[in-house]
Amino acid sequence: MAEKPSLGETRVRVRYAETDQMGVVYHANYLIWFEVGRVEFIRQLGLDYKSMEREEGCGIAVVDAKVRYRLPARYDDELIVRTQLEAARGAVIRFGYKIVRAVDNVLLCEGETVHVVVGADMKKRALPQKYAERFAAHLIS
Repeated sequence: MAEKPSLGETRVRVRYAETDQMGVVYHANYLIWFEVGRVEFIRQLGLDYKSMEREEGCGIAVVDAKVRYRLPARYDDELIVRTQLEAARGAVIRFGYKIVRAVDNVLLCEGETVHVVVGADMKKRALPQKYAERFAAHLIS
């Protein structure tokens, strides 16, 4: 199998509905873009949420989210969401994110999300082996 990336890049374009009265992106939308980046990064690793839920009977619940805003994004900006896997141990997974403006690579926002693996009963459980192995191979050290 070809080597998969340890840094995912996903492009999004700011829609008018994602901006506020001042013409800048509403702050909560950055968390949505973190999710988009995370889902696509996991897909780039050859895995996906749907299979985790259906075949493994578990999901990853967000238990902590941090966002540091640097500069505003505006309507029609093309953004790059850079996602990396920072930790995956037992039931805990941490992803890091940077959102940059595509045209000039200027950092607009950065942050992280921490997740706990849970079963359908919402109780903590270990990350399934194939996910743990793939994640371990793509940790940013």
